[in-house]
Amino acid sequence: MSEAALAISNDDPVLETDFAKEMVRQMRAVDTYGTYDDWPVEKILEPFVLTKEKKREIPVVGDPDEVTMARVKAFYNAISALIEKECGLMAVPMINLTHEGFGRALITVGKLVVMDKTLRDVHRFGFPTLSKMKDEADKLLSVALEIVGNHPKVAGL
Repeated sequence: MSEAALAISNDDPVLETDFAKEMVRQMRAVDTYGTYDDWPVEKILEPFVLTKEKKREIPVVGDPDEVTMARVKAFYNAISALIEKECGLMAVPMINLTHEGFGRALITVGKLVVMDKTLRDVHRFGFPTLSKMKDEADKLLSVALEIVGNHPKVAGL
């Protein structure tokens, strides 16, 4: 993939956010061979951007591969890390996927479930733009932090 073909520009303001930095950290964490070490941030986050054209190329029915499932896990791990950073309590993501790409993503803080998301068609996991991905993460993060704020005793267990 050439640099010109990237859907994310290197001056995108989203790349400077805590969320984007955490996403890059999570993606580098799953890179056991160090492939991403020399890659620019926009190239690491590129697979998360699934434009309409790219989405059309993916069949409607299909099984997710290990790389796609690792991206899903990195997304929810990043949200968990940001929850932990904001509230100071350990947030644990749990993702259960079938081989067909259906399942659930949960994030717990203590004994409290702060996020519960049904996952479908994981083989087509992605967002139209990097900004939309950040918006989705911000929405999930704010709801989770509100739940922790409403139930601090359960979250502290």
